[in-house]
Amino acid sequence: MKKLGLLSLFLILSIFIAACGSTDTKSGKEEKGGGKVYKVGVDTTYPPFEFKEGNDYKGIDIDLINAIAKNQGFKIELSPMDFGGIIPAMQANQLDVAIAGMSITDERKKVVDFSTPYFDAGLTVVVKNDNSTIKSVDDLKGKTVAVKKGTTGAKYAQDNAAKLGINVVQFNDSPAMFQEVSNGNADALIEDYPVISYAIAQKDLGLKIVGDRLNGDQYGIAVLKGQNQDLLKKIDKGLAELKKDGTYDKIIKTYLGE
Repeated sequence: MKKLGLLSLFLILSIFIAACGSTDTKSGKEEKGGGKVYKVGVDTTYPPFEFKEGNDYKGIDIDLINAIAKNQGFKIELSPMDFGGIIPAMQANQLDVAIAGMSITDERKKVVDFSTPYFDAGLTVVVKNDNSTIKSVDDLKGKTVAVKKGTTGAKYAQDNAAKLGINVVQFNDSPAMFQEVSNGNADALIEDYPVISYAIAQKDLGLKIVGDRLNGDQYGIAVLKGQNQDLLKKIDKGLAELKKDGTYDKIIKTYLGE
């Protein structure tokens, strides 16, 4: 009886493990009620695009991907993480899609496929309110510039460090980067224009934007290169329909008042 009981228990556990292991698929995972649930990588330290308020995730990106999913009839599961870890997580098949204020760049296109652009951004230089010596990127020579790891702002600063004569320091999240300049530990920071504009409007950060935008970045929704092409088509179709019916403009106005 004891041997039979152990054998039965083993068989039950084997069936249970096999059943659990079969829920994940190459693209999304199967939900109990049927249909796929796609895991979406987001960076919730990036208002107004992604942030956490209480127990809820909010922002342009959050509202937009939820609206696209609803419009196209698929389900999503948000996976918050540091921005720099999103593409590696996609490469490790831990994510199906990413929406994280991600600029469309040639370098990223080697690894991911992007949707049609959904937002025009651009980088800008930011300094303390009482800084009167830095008025544009040309005044950064000999200065310490803070950036967020894995962003186009970080790449811009690193690629142009020698040309601009700057010392670059990197941070995992935007708030830490903002604080570094507010405290005077860094002379300036480089950030996406809509992100820093929103942050300054929402809180008294003691920061200001100087000079013209440094580039014309556009944001896109990403899937791993060559993977989830059907999902990417749905995302593009959903985005087009949301722009057509006014939902997209409503989402943007909610957070930026534009």
